[in-house]
Amino acid sequence: MNGIIGKKIGMTSIFDAAGRNVACTVVEAGPCVVTQVKSPDSDGYSALQLGFGDARAKNTSNQMIGHFDKANTTPKKKVAEFRDFDIEKGIGDTITIEEVFAEGDRVHVVGISKGKGFQGVVKRHGFAGVNDATHGQHNRMRAPGSIGAGSYPSRVWKGMRMAGQMGNSRTKTKNLQVLKLFPEKNILLIKGAIPGHKGSMVIIEK
Repeated sequence: MNGIIGKKIGMTSIFDAAGRNVACTVVEAGPCVVTQVKSPDSDGYSALQLGFGDARAKNTSNQMIGHFDKANTTPKKKVAEFRDFDIEKGIGDTITIEEVFAEGDRVHVVGISKGKGFQGVVKRHGFAGVNDATHGQHNRMRAPGSIGAGSYPSRVWKGMRMAGQMGNSRTKTKNLQVLKLFPEKNILLIKGAIPGHKGSMVIIEK
């Protein structure tokens, strides 16, 4: 599985060949440094570990600094592993977007979704609420309603959709199209929206 690490810049729109205005996400993807090469003999599987984005040495553990020194590179903010990489690379080599992607490719994007804090069932799960303020209802319009029976099972079933933390979780958006590549600027345009806020790290898988 080929892929690369990038940073979400924001959203824009471009016109396609038919003259339609298409919304897309701008991603600064790579160049990524190969920080480790895993093989079936030593690790049981083949993979490339890539690093992206410079990090401060004082914010990096001594173990990771030694790990990056082996690849002859500076500490990186994000490290990710890609199994069965088609491109032959050695430790310390660099991978750029034009080596991995081409215009029209279909990709999956993994990121941390925007955190929305503690939310109720209407926003979190799309409940309708009571929808009727008459007949003695008071402050019940956005309430969840019943959450289970009384005598049996005398508890709330696991997985019951209720209010709670929303967002801030690992999310994968699948089957997105690569619209344009700008190799000289390490910029990738992906059709539609991808998880995360501006400046967040994302993993783009092919």
